[in-house]
Amino acid sequence: MFRGSLPALVTPFTPDGELDLPALEKLVEWHVDQGSHGLVPVGTTGESPTLSHEEHRQVIEEVVRMAAGRIPVIAGAGSNSTREGIGLVQHAQAAGADAALVVTPYYNKPTQAGLIAHYTALHDASDLPIIIYNIPGRSVIDMTPDTMGELARLPRIIGVKDATGKLERVSQQRAACGKDFVQLSGEDATALGFNAHGGVGCISVTANVAPKLCAEFQEATLAGDYARALDYQDRLMPLHEAIFVEPGVAGAKYAMSRLGLCSDAVRLPLVALTDATKARIDAALVHAGLI
Repeated sequence: MFRGSLPALVTPFTPDGELDLPALEKLVEWHVDQGSHGLVPVGTTGESPTLSHEEHRQVIEEVVRMAAGRIPVIAGAGSNSTREGIGLVQHAQAAGADAALVVTPYYNKPTQAGLIAHYTALHDASDLPIIIYNIPGRSVIDMTPDTMGELARLPRIIGVKDATGKLERVSQQRAACGKDFVQLSGEDATALGFNAHGGVGCISVTANVAPKLCAEFQEATLAGDYARALDYQDRLMPLHEAIFVEPGVAGAKYAMSRLGLCSDAVRLPLVALTDATKARIDAALVHAGLI
């Protein structure tokens, strides 16, 4: 159910920084039409750090309603507070999401035993499948394959979004968690190698901008057609790189604004891109054939 290209959906804002629900609905319809295999609202790319709890819940509810069962919705539901995380996972279930994406607790730096206790508590608090989000570059904590293997024994800990950038992790996690454990890349630039190692998809920032290309790229890898996938990689690589010159959501929103999809507004402490980064994204859009 969870495989292929899964955009880490941006949260569109009006130019004055409020939620833009008409633009959100337009984006959901566009992703369904373009062939995205699912949606992941209210993750980091959805600007979860600067959404209020009310906005967080509203975006998830709206995306579930708008998707209407046509593609799965994996709701961002992570927190560095286990109590808060339980509430977010329970809300995601009540809203009708198909799974929850739960980041490793950031800032308070739990031990591996603390990670096991945290995810076990979230697992036991609802009936919703949980996908671990391991991104040590942001959370500081790195969940080891052995810890993940222990958590994978729980029936509703079903997979991982791996943003370590270490391709060997896929093989290590296959050994620790089993071949049916859903491994999704959290890094667009290495998604080709990730799937070659045994991954089944990508929770993608670039897919906000180029959903059709990202979906077709994923379908090629999952069909074992790596020659075709490499052609897509060559088209997309400058875009993968340009979007992340400055914080990814700012880059993605700028590119989307160039395509007429939503405004490029982000919330502080994020700011608008420099002109040099905008020019690099424009060139990458041309290279990918999007403008």
